[in-house]
Amino acid sequence: MLFSKQKKLQMPAAHEALKGRPTPLDVPAGHFVNGRPLKGPWPQPLKTVTFGLGCFWGAERKFWQTPGVYVTAVGYSAGYTPNPTYEEVCSGMTGHNEVVLVVYDPNEITLEALLKVFFESHDPTQGMRQGGDIGTQYRSGIYVNDIHDLQVAEATRGQYAKALAKSGYGPITTEVMQAPEFYYAEDYHQQYLAKNPGGYCGIGGTGVACSIGTGVEV
Repeated sequence: MLFSKQKKLQMPAAHEALKGRPTPLDVPAGHFVNGRPLKGPWPQPLKTVTFGLGCFWGAERKFWQTPGVYVTAVGYSAGYTPNPTYEEVCSGMTGHNEVVLVVYDPNEITLEALLKVFFESHDPTQGMRQGGDIGTQYRSGIYVNDIHDLQVAEATRGQYAKALAKSGYGPITTEVMQAPEFYYAEDYHQQYLAKNPGGYCGIGGTGVACSIGTGVEV
């Protein structure tokens, strides 16, 4: 049991990862809450960013409730296995993170404001876990689509790390990178807490406020 828990806290090597499959998992055409298309291409000027902040059920709800967000979807990213299943991701042998794809209108909400929601909704100092949810798929991550957004995310992470340190927290462990491929999760995971209002939500922040001023010119 101890070995199994330790294994789930370590990223597998690429050659160890499960093979997966060439065919994407089936997902509904529209968002359960707002009916908008779950898959793109989306109309201009919409942009995307992907976040990992623990169990994706509660994480997704945080973002679909945020004004300026056009649509959300849950899935798997930043690993090796193509089109993985939930069970495969939970095995710790795909390298993937449970993530939320956030499609937003930059004329209504900024990336900085989304990062504020992200950082204040979880504890980004816990490494490969969020509370009682343990494993590489629960790591903190920000996955962006261009160099400017990468700079904004890195600057915000640096500022929030200082705020956390002042409040007695350890080093921030959030990974920031150019967005790898996003694989949609199974139908029943999409907008799970809208379909199951009493379902599990492990999302909870540190109580430390995140300043959204990054010093990066927008």
